Amino acid sequence: MTAKKRKFDWIKSSGSLLPGGDWFVEFFTPGELHAHRALKVLETSSTAFQEAALIKTHTFGKVLVLDGETQSSQYDEAFYHESLVYPALLAHRAPRTALILGGGEGATARDILNDRGIGRVVMADIDYNILRFAEKHLDTWHRGSFSDPRLRLLAQDAKKFVFNTAQKFDLVYSDLPSPVEGGPAYSLYTLEFYRRMKKIMSPGSVFTVQAGPGTPLQFELHPAIYNTLRKVFRFVGSYSAFIPSYDMPWTFLYCTDDPAKAPARLDAAALDRAARTRLKRPLRFSDGETITGAFSLPKYYRDRIKASRAVITEARPMFFSTSQH
Repeated sequence: MTAKKRKFDWIKSSGSLLPGGDWFVEFFTPGELHAHRALKVLETSSTAFQEAALIKTHTFGKVLVLDGETQSSQYDEAFYHESLVYPALLAHRAPRTALILGGGEGATARDILNDRGIGRVVMADIDYNILRFAEKHLDTWHRGSFSDPRLRLLAQDAKKFVFNTAQKFDLVYSDLPSPVEGGPAYSLYTLEFYRRMKKIMSPGSVFTVQAGPGTPLQFELHPAIYNTLRKVFRFVGSYSAFIPSYDMPWTFLYCTDDPAKAPARLDAAALDRAARTRLKRPLRFSDGETITGAFSLPKYYRDRIKASRAVITEARPMFFSTSQH
């Protein structure tokens, strides 16, 4: 006896998958996709390093797309940027200097400059045209951070800056695009680079890096970066935040040699006190409870990290993009 062939209205053919109109589609695997209804292409920029587009979407407002990947959206960019910036910023009792590797939108700088005590931020991004694009079109992201006198904006290769500067920094943030083969960022995810970068970090400093997707479908990059950084720093902690416009959790790594700032020592009440006394504006996404809770990864991910032996080096780089198909 054979089962009757049934048709379900919730199973779509490829021809009827999306409603009418234009859609920005990212395939995470050959069988999984995420689509934004694209109402209008607002601006585009083609540079020697990447292709950028700013589109207006139905649900997430303006969305910045770099090389076919969702970079951030007007609706929830604070979820990403606050997650990147504030664990280290609030864990450090008195940061004065910060370095941003990449960070073209200006939102990472915006959140660092939210701390009254910050005196100097250096932002090194290789793509001058993207910086101009961001300053002109992403005002709801950067909120004037490009014109803050405490920010020194360098349109240059962040790797060259790290290898040549004599400056020291209390906080360092890697807000780089994915390590796409042939792209400008992949060599800044290597063991050799991280070892050199550590030489420009002050005693008691903290390094934070965006470390790729936190979905089981794409969890190769994060353990590799974790293993690489464990060879450089005494304490390395994985944490994550769900970013709705990405349709997945996104991961970060928090690194320090200072036992007092180790991830296991972070205290929600102390982080909240630091936010109340030092920040000029309240946060939308983060607080002490959010930050400390973000470090509690499910067992599955901890097991994946433990099982990985990958280390990223100049001889063996890792290439990755969320839009893989």
